[in-house]
Amino acid sequence: MGLKRALTEFDLTNIIVGSIVGADIYIASSLTAGLVGPFAIVVWILAGICATTIAIVFAYCSYYVPRAGGPFAYVSEAFDDFYGFLTGWSMWIAEMLALPVFAIAFALYLGSVVPLSPTAEVAVRGIFIAALTAVNIAGVRAAGRLNDLLTVIKLLPLLVLILAGLVFAVLHPAFFLGNYRPFMPFGLEHAAYAVVLVFWAYVGFEMGTLPADEVKNPARIIPRAIVNGMAIVGIFYIMTNFVLYGLIPQVDLAASATPLVLAGIALFGSAGAVLMTVGALFSVSGSDESGMLGTSRLAYAMAIDGLFPSVFARIHPRYGTPYVVLIVEGVVAFVLSSIADLSGLISFSVFNLAFSFLLTSFALIVLKDDNSPLVGQTVLPLAGIGICLFLIVSTPPVSMIVGAAVIAAGVPIYLYFSPKTDIHHLKEEFLSEEALFLRRVAKKERYLANFIRLLREAWDAGRRVVRRRL
Repeated sequence: MGLKRALTEFDLTNIIVGSIVGADIYIASSLTAGLVGPFAIVVWILAGICATTIAIVFAYCSYYVPRAGGPFAYVSEAFDDFYGFLTGWSMWIAEMLALPVFAIAFALYLGSVVPLSPTAEVAVRGIFIAALTAVNIAGVRAAGRLNDLLTVIKLLPLLVLILAGLVFAVLHPAFFLGNYRPFMPFGLEHAAYAVVLVFWAYVGFEMGTLPADEVKNPARIIPRAIVNGMAIVGIFYIMTNFVLYGLIPQVDLAASATPLVLAGIALFGSAGAVLMTVGALFSVSGSDESGMLGTSRLAYAMAIDGLFPSVFARIHPRYGTPYVVLIVEGVVAFVLSSIADLSGLISFSVFNLAFSFLLTSFALIVLKDDNSPLVGQTVLPLAGIGICLFLIVSTPPVSMIVGAAVIAAGVPIYLYFSPKTDIHHLKEEFLSEEALFLRRVAKKERYLANFIRLLREAWDAGRRVVRRRL
């Protein structure tokens, strides 16, 4: 008998929120400040609506295809392995780009309280990625509700900033509203590109969508959890930016690499800088679910289908994790963190994500069953297609050209590996109900939670040694 687990709406909502909130909110505001000014508030709302639409498309696809591999599995089921490969390939590339972004953001915020030389910044990025890789390979599982606690802690600094900022707005309305004038200092010339950058901040739902057979009443709970999770994230994002633009002039925001530190200083002085820095470091460190762990599982699923090098299907003999993929991702992330800029990484990532989401939206048109209880199956994929096309054409020309070239580079990879036979014993094990259940529980892990667990185990081992000597 297979393992059974009825995930509640609260559990699923928490997983979605935890997988989305990361480094994004701590860096995206400065990137958009120089593009649209305070009009960014509208951009955050529009991007949230777009992301929620795509998220529901994913939720519906997972209802019809409760398989590991996410969009790769959905598109393969709807069409064939070639289109499934292109979908998984583009998503794998896009998700890998989140890792160097996290490393850069970590070093930037750490540098706001501890001055770092250029060499030290590179070292910090390398240590961050190496630690992330090591912990994911070890695969130490966080206990019970620690994931819920970590999600709350990630949101707590933002909540403090929002509440204090609203109090400041009430006490100093002229100053606060004065920073909103002019509301559209640059017009709408760069608004589409701003939507691309902000859309990336909402990404993460694609790694938090669970197979329907793990959720009680999936037709009702999965879409509701998606909407609830995206609404929670959207409220935090919009309110954070509302306070941010009221506290700090647009010119200062555009010039800062750590905008929330400026807001913390404006409200609480040096203590505010420490609060927002700690929040940023905690949030970045807790974002591995939609990063390294998720992408390694996607690459593993494609490897056991014979569409990636078989070495990517190698499992660590002790920890049971796809360690080869994790090491490759870590090396690529470190190189990119040293040679690429934030906005370039983000726009290139969104281009590849939009391509993957586009094929997923087409897949829902084929997969949908008019007799199912799901609502809006006809309209949602069409809306998703329109949103994805908008994101693709709104990326800078360089991102479009490089992104298209990278996607095209996947074709010879597919042609080379596709004739290979599936690694059947791995595939059967990977897609079993027990394995699906255990992996989804493991998705509740967080990098910092694993690190804390390792420290606790090391402490317990040390105490045992001391007792034996005494």
